[in-house]
Amino acid sequence: MNVAAASPVPSDSARGGVPRSLVVADVGGTFARLALAETMPGQAPRLGSYRTYACADHPSLAAILADFTASLGQPMVSAVVAIAGLLDGDTLINANLPWTVSLSATRRQSGLPDLQLINDFEAVALAIPYLQADTLVPLNGDADPAKTFPALVLGPGTGLGAALRFADGERPVLASEIGHAALGAGNALELHVLGQLLQRWPHVDNERVLSGSGLMNLYPCLCELRGATPQWTSTEALIAAARQGDDALAVETLQVFCAWLGSLAGDAAIAVGARSVYLAGGISTHVQDFLADGRFRERFLNKGVLTDVLRQVPVWRVEHGQLGVLGAAAWHAARTPAHG
Repeated sequence: MNVAAASPVPSDSARGGVPRSLVVADVGGTFARLALAETMPGQAPRLGSYRTYACADHPSLAAILADFTASLGQPMVSAVVAIAGLLDGDTLINANLPWTVSLSATRRQSGLPDLQLINDFEAVALAIPYLQADTLVPLNGDADPAKTFPALVLGPGTGLGAALRFADGERPVLASEIGHAALGAGNALELHVLGQLLQRWPHVDNERVLSGSGLMNLYPCLCELRGATPQWTSTEALIAAARQGDDALAVETLQVFCAWLGSLAGDAAIAVGARSVYLAGGISTHVQDFLADGRFRERFLNKGVLTDVLRQVPVWRVEHGQLGVLGAAAWHAARTPAHG
């Protein structure tokens, strides 16, 4: 879906109404993706001036926002940041960011007094209606995306995010912290891995395994089980080795990961009554060949008497790197008066 242009968003519009310009951002544990957005109620946001920042290379979220705003060459007041975590008063609760985030301090230090923080997967879910067919890779079922709400949006990145998207309504998205719910095992191998992890942590949540950082918990567990010495020390190196096919344990790690993710996706779809599932998040793209090899779908469907029900629930992997910023812009548009 081509929503981002190489040049800045124009300040005028021939579509009627009053266009509003703002900074939008999608901030995860590893990268922050920013754009300049033009929004109008009832219309798809337009994005431009897209940039990506490595979070660890900057001292704060405010520093990233200030740098991006300065690069635009025009004064900005408003911003919506889709960010992993849960806002508790003025403080964002998140285990994966390289710095703490205070809403009031970020507003002050970034020079963006009208700054709002929203859940990152709330933003991703808000972007779902804007997806085009060529961005959807089917993993299960065959249905028209426009007729498959409520939609579960699930995404392994640095952590694991999720949200439920309804077709319409005043609150079309229900954000979730499923990444911090307890991880469940579905076979003997997963029980062994879970047992190992419980020796390290009293609560083993889903993202301890089903995330980019979780891959580096899963891999050494499998190495111990197979009597091997771990060779890879980063998620990137592990995935690269698995994709090359030269390291059997790296391959097995991604196979187990995708199967386990399929099981969680099936459980979550049943729990919330989802009629479709969208897999987003950076890890989904990097492990796309393993998601498509059948293990994900087999475990997604392995739900006893509900197997036939889940056969009718389409699952798509989303090939779109800007869902978060697009959703942040959509969130702003929905709360902006059409005139004035």
